[in-house]
Amino acid sequence: MTPSITDSTVKAALAAITSESATTEEKIQMLIELAQGLQKKPKTPEDLWNAVELYRQAQKMCGVDYPLWKARSQAGMAGVLKSIPDAGAELLLQAKAGYEEALPILLQLAGAEETAEAQMNLGLVLQSLVPFNLARISDSIAAYQEALQVFTCENYPQEYAILSNNIAIAYLSMSGSAEQQNLCEALAIQTFASALKHINIIEHPREYAMLQNNLGNAWQYLPSSHPVENNLRAIAAYNEALKVRNCQDTPLEYANTIANKANALFNLPDDPEKPELGNRQNLLQARDYYQQAGEIFSQHQQAEQAAAVAQALQEVAAEIAVES
Repeated sequence: MTPSITDSTVKAALAAITSESATTEEKIQMLIELAQGLQKKPKTPEDLWNAVELYRQAQKMCGVDYPLWKARSQAGMAGVLKSIPDAGAELLLQAKAGYEEALPILLQLAGAEETAEAQMNLGLVLQSLVPFNLARISDSIAAYQEALQVFTCENYPQEYAILSNNIAIAYLSMSGSAEQQNLCEALAIQTFASALKHINIIEHPREYAMLQNNLGNAWQYLPSSHPVENNLRAIAAYNEALKVRNCQDTPLEYANTIANKANALFNLPDDPEKPELGNRQNLLQARDYYQQAGEIFSQHQQAEQAAAVAQALQEVAAEIAVES
């Protein structure tokens, strides 16, 4: 087997740290920079494992003499571990431990932005561990809110949008009594709406579309005695997202939004004032959206989404037959 460029990079890096021409701190810095390069643009899963190895070597060299570099290598390694495709929780638990060990040192010695980034990533790891019953969603929200102290809408609009989005989705995933769930759903919608006061379509179109799409989902699936009104609000939000998302520039995001919009149309009467007249026109529109989304998902090898859309198409065809 021909060794990859990154394998040779790792070997060269590990050889370089035994040389006497660089100081220990310079060697640590070099290892971290190489690891970050592999982490940002991995060409294969092996690149990520090589990055882990480089961070591990950097940590060894830090010992107790370079606490900030050690914390940086721990946070960097945690970031790689959380991005390695893996079905289980083991790597996520390792990532959680890495962030939790690094954060007290980062809080003490690093800049505010670097610390906030680690808090944001810890929030993501905790949110990913919730389905395994290995973390609490409230701890994830707390980590995001810590990061928001630094990533304000004025100074860091992109990070602010992503954090607001993550917090709102975390609220939607919380379980409890009916009263608690109603409160969490209201908090989620409030969080999306608040973020959208600061994130506009001109300056931050991608984040704007993400927030509108997910606000649409929140409205659509909100248990309520006013489902028609909620679906109309959902469709209005999806239409805002579709001002940005299109099949040429953002095909997968576009397919997600039109599939979401189709779900809302499926349950919406053609004339909200006269629901007894049925929803044939909305069903036909939903069918067109599902077909378009299914083609895009198939082209991009998104098998799970393509299968979900195929199932929805069968259901919409059955409903159209009933309406005919």
